[in-house]
Amino acid sequence: MAETLDRYDADLTTPDLVILEMEAADKGEAAAQLAERLHAHGRITDLEGFLRQVNAREHQMATGLPGGIGLPHARSEFVSRISIAVGVTKFGHSLDFGAADGPATLVLLIATPPSSFSDHLEVLATLARSLSKESFRESLRRAHDPEVIAELINSSLVFFDH
Repeated sequence: MAETLDRYDADLTTPDLVILEMEAADKGEAAAQLAERLHAHGRITDLEGFLRQVNAREHQMATGLPGGIGLPHARSEFVSRISIAVGVTKFGHSLDFGAADGPATLVLLIATPPSSFSDHLEVLATLARSLSKESFRESLRRAHDPEVIAELINSSLVFFDH
């Protein structure tokens, strides 16, 4: 049973879902590394099934955002609760997520249950708004601490704009 989003207790990510110094050959491998974290922590039930859905979504439309952000995402029956896994690439590494301004150094994999369409859109929109601010992106890149990164992400999602 999918958990509904409690906007006042956002623990959509945890330090265990953050990968620092991430190295991946391409966006598919980056998504796989992040999905493995979600799977290891019980947030997705079928790693391969979920990754098929993430990759299918990537083929529909690029998920790169300006400012060096990759935002792969999927609504999936394999997701037990809304979650975000975060990867900060190793210095000098970047991944092509199709953004017009170039490759990504921050990757946020968003996983939501299929029943939570409005929450999925709300998380995407709210996160995109936060990530549009250079100061927020730089705070994530410079944190070097999974606890700080998780707190920054969660605090940006605690109160949704309606």
